[in-house]
Amino acid sequence: MITAIAVALRILSNSTANLFQKKSAQTSSPVYTNLISYLFMSLICVIPALFVDWSVYPLIFWVYVIFAGTLCTVGTIALIEALRIGELSVLAPINSYKSIIGLISAIFVLGELPSIREIVCIIFIIIGSYFVLDTEQQPFSIKTYFRKDVMLRMFALICSGTEASFLKKIIMMSSYKISLILWCFSGFLCSLIIFVLTKNNKEKNNSNIKNCFMIAVMLIIMQLTTNYVFTKMAIGSALALFQLSSLVSLYYGYKVYHETNMTKKLVGVVIMIVSAGVILAG
Repeated sequence: MITAIAVALRILSNSTANLFQKKSAQTSSPVYTNLISYLFMSLICVIPALFVDWSVYPLIFWVYVIFAGTLCTVGTIALIEALRIGELSVLAPINSYKSIIGLISAIFVLGELPSIREIVCIIFIIIGSYFVLDTEQQPFSIKTYFRKDVMLRMFALICSGTEASFLKKIIMMSSYKISLILWCFSGFLCSLIIFVLTKNNKEKNNSNIKNCFMIAVMLIIMQLTTNYVFTKMAIGSALALFQLSSLVSLYYGYKVYHETNMTKKLVGVVIMIVSAGVILAG
């Protein structure tokens, strides 16, 4: 029951975070939006962090933390930029590819091997993406994958899909709560480094505090529930189940941004979700 509630909260919070990230990207750079969001999350985690004995964790643990933090930061910045220039109802369903990345990365990081059924479902996820990406304005072709918004979204999910395996490693060596604290701190540190190195601090950025705060709240809920679910099931299965968030994103895209071709996109999302769900059923 608790796992089901965690999955539901994760699905809703992830899509809502994407919505506020898209809103924020209209007036602020992705780097700035990400930095302020992680600053809020880190501030929330300061007090809980004071009650943790960090000296008990070995060097390899911190290596995993650095890898996860870097992948998370770079991937989130790419995601926000993709949302800024693309449609929410197109980019969110592409996240179904994340279960593919999760399966592959889990092979090398966690030793979790995919079954034949999972491989077949991966093929159907790709088929479902055709319906999402094929629009009247831009008919689907191999060139579709080279659209800037799609390329950025694909890069973002490669980062987050790989990050998921490292996160599970961190959780296995500590706990899902400690993993959340480190996810926030490492994300803020990496965001700050990128912010300084790219000289983004010299750009004119709207403060956008309200949107960034909402992003922070949604991301903390999303990551806490994600970490909890990772303790209960395999990476590939969990990521597959999370694809139900695509339905929420379709609704946001239609209701908030009046995006079109929703029927066809819905067909594609259903195919991708069903395929991801079959992975879960195993």
